Amino acid sequence: MSSHGFSRRHFLAGSALVTAGGFLAACNSGASSTTESSASTEAKDKNKDKDKVDYKSISGKLVMLATGGTIASQKDASGALVPTVSGEELLKKVYEKFDKDKLSIEVRQVSQLDSSAMTLKDTDGILSQVHDTLKEDGVTGIIVSHGTDSMEETAIAIDTFLDADQPVVLTGSMFPFDDPDTDGPDNLTLAVTAATDPKNKGKGAFIAFGGKILRARGAYKMDASSKDGFDTNASGEIKRPKPLPLTKLDGTRVDIIAAYPGAPGELVIAAIDSGAKGLVIEGMGSGNVGGDIADAIVEVAEKGIPVVMSTRVDKGLVEGTYGGAGGGATLAEKGVIGSGILRPGQSRILVVAALATGTDVKELFPQE
Repeated sequence: MSSHGFSRRHFLAGSALVTAGGFLAACNSGASSTTESSASTEAKDKNKDKDKVDYKSISGKLVMLATGGTIASQKDASGALVPTVSGEELLKKVYEKFDKDKLSIEVRQVSQLDSSAMTLKDTDGILSQVHDTLKEDGVTGIIVSHGTDSMEETAIAIDTFLDADQPVVLTGSMFPFDDPDTDGPDNLTLAVTAATDPKNKGKGAFIAFGGKILRARGAYKMDASSKDGFDTNASGEIKRPKPLPLTKLDGTRVDIIAAYPGAPGELVIAAIDSGAKGLVIEGMGSGNVGGDIADAIVEVAEKGIPVVMSTRVDKGLVEGTYGGAGGGATLAEKGVIGSGILRPGQSRILVVAALATGTDVKELFPQE
């Protein structure tokens, strides 16, 4: 089996997560009791003080690229949410927590979109802004305010082309700007702390959300309504491929095809016949499909068209362990590339990036 096919490894989710003091609640696994000793209470108070973030001491020169999303949305006359709030307005109250003599934050409005409406052309615009901004004198980090629906895709796109030490941190919210319980300010504050944290230098792009700071690679939206909306499939140290030269993604078509019980092979053939240059299969379980669609996948892969196998399951690795026509092990032997920790959305972005830059797709899917 190819080393770039599916791999079978023990897996522990969530290790590629950086905690920020004051945002992640500490879990006490000790035995519960109805009373606490004064010593225990004092120790907890000390830990709380230790975890508090001294916002006034944070320094640096950040640029915030505002792109819209729920964080910038409020209800219109019909009650529908529309992204109308500027980046300047989003940052206004958050910035009051910091010392402006030490921390400079400049806001640039890149777009005003619901992220579900974003195209590769919009992604190219963000990538270009990130690339140009990081070349400016003194910039120590970038924040991107973004909708949550496609945040994981934009995050890995930035990470894939990011050839600089400055961290780029994406954030947004699950509740809109005009909601009394909006999570936007907390997430934006967390993004500022992540973008100015020296420990994040040279580690690529991040998502700051719901009290967690996640590396871009392997992150995904896990909940459509909870403030704790994002999680990661990464564990331990992330193998981040060598950054690619910035290249236009728009115009390179890669399709995602969902495999379900009884899915026909015509889905695969139709995608290629209509112009797809690569495919990501949203398989079942650890990366398996039925026999009919498997035959079509193998036919396409044998023609040299890149096919990546991912899964519809949130947690775990895509592993080539099953035989049979549509089993992961069989498909890996035929040249289908396992996505590892990546889910379909991020996998698609990497296939697009590889095709656009003339890179071997396997290089962007190192085994975790």
